Amino acid sequence: MEIILIEDVPKLGDMGELVQVKPGYARNYLIPQRLAVRADSRNKAQLEHQRRIIDARRIKLASEAETTRSAIDQISVTLPKRCGDGDKLFGSVTNRDIATALRAAGHDVNAKRILLDGPIKELGIYTVHIKLHADIVAGIRVWVVSQ
Repeated sequence: MEIILIEDVPKLGDMGELVQVKPGYARNYLIPQRLAVRADSRNKAQLEHQRRIIDARRIKLASEAETTRSAIDQISVTLPKRCGDGDKLFGSVTNRDIATALRAAGHDVNAKRILLDGPIKELGIYTVHIKLHADIVAGIRVWVVSQ
């Protein structure tokens, strides 16, 4: 099934692209989440007009992401957690925990945008990257301390 992406979708494509996906993925996820529209003849004709709108929106989002990055790069977040022997945590620190701490600091960041290689399971200082836009990534310091 051919669709036109309205938003950037990781590992699929960028805004305004015409991509081929399986019908179930388009019907059950992309179209209901307003990430894409069907690529029928009417939407293909409007694609050129939509590309101009999408390009303007992409530029606006990139400038907003750049200002957000300059503010977030200076942030350091402290997360107190219970730990056992050898500085091992009971449980782990996930991207949701970091998003909640950032929200408390006054920055609303979607947890899906926080890039972790895996859950943090030990005390320490970590650099965590946040993907704000397609090409803009911010880095924050996360301090995991004993509670």
